[in-house]
Amino acid sequence: QVQLVESGGGLVQAGGSLRLSCAASGSISSINTMGWYRQAPGKQRELVAAMASGGTTNYADSVKGRFTISRDNAKNTVYLQMNGLKPEDTAVYYCNADIRPWNSGYLYGYWGQGTQVTVSS
Repeated sequence: QVQLVESGGGLVQAGGSLRLSCAASGSISSINTMGWYRQAPGKQRELVAAMASGGTTNYADSVKGRFTISRDNAKNTVYLQMNGLKPEDTAVYYCNADIRPWNSGYLYGYWGQGTQVTVSS
């Protein structure tokens, strides 16, 4: 059984910072891309940032220069450092990872439960 557990959301004033963490656990053989998505009320879920196992990163234009994704492969953990937060960053943030479980030749996409980030103006 594979699961992703997120932490680090909360309420912050505009201009503030938060750091999200997401740890993958269970019967894991390997992990490819890990990333963060967000979904604001009434909007579709969108990619915020992602990092491949080799370190290549991809960011949404709206967060470039403010958010930084990183990962600790030894701990199967991905982080999202969010600086310069804006009210429009308010959303539920979801961790996503492409994981190959033990005894499986396939990659599966897993999601965390989501963590609320609220930025007040």
